[in-house]
Amino acid sequence: MFQVFGTQLMTGSVTAFIMDNRWIMCQLLFAVYMSILAIMDIKWKKLSLSVLLSGFIILAAGLLCGRDIHMIVLAAGAGVGIVFLVVSRVTDESLGYGDSILILIMGGFIGFWNILSLLVAAFSMAALFSIFMLLRKKFHRKSAFPFVPFLTAAYIGGMIIGAY
Repeated sequence: MFQVFGTQLMTGSVTAFIMDNRWIMCQLLFAVYMSILAIMDIKWKKLSLSVLLSGFIILAAGLLCGRDIHMIVLAAGAGVGIVFLVVSRVTDESLGYGDSILILIMGGFIGFWNILSLLVAAFSMAALFSIFMLLRKKFHRKSAFPFVPFLTAAYIGGMIIGAY
């Protein structure tokens, strides 16, 4: 028996609660992972490869989170990340490899259609940020800035509004 918020819960109730809310818990875990990466990207303008690749563990765990989404949709979402890896290679890392690997992980976690809408939101926020910084004369046309915070904001925003 557990005591939570002044009420007693039986072990079976805790298990039922966890099973009923496992997708939400997986989303929150992924949001923490994304937030850590965003802080790293802002602070050091690069991502730790070990922290970045730990996302594949969360991705694998996400398959156990009870979400009703077809594996083909998840694989197609990861495929979007592969396209971004090619873009990183062709553009000589205008969009960094770390960003592309993260998009691959995110696509595999939330699926094809969700990663597309997330990317539209993230690129839109980045464009507005760029315009703002150009107008304030803080940036010039060739300035670079971290992109993971925009991916994180788009993910958390989508999670809050229930998009995925």
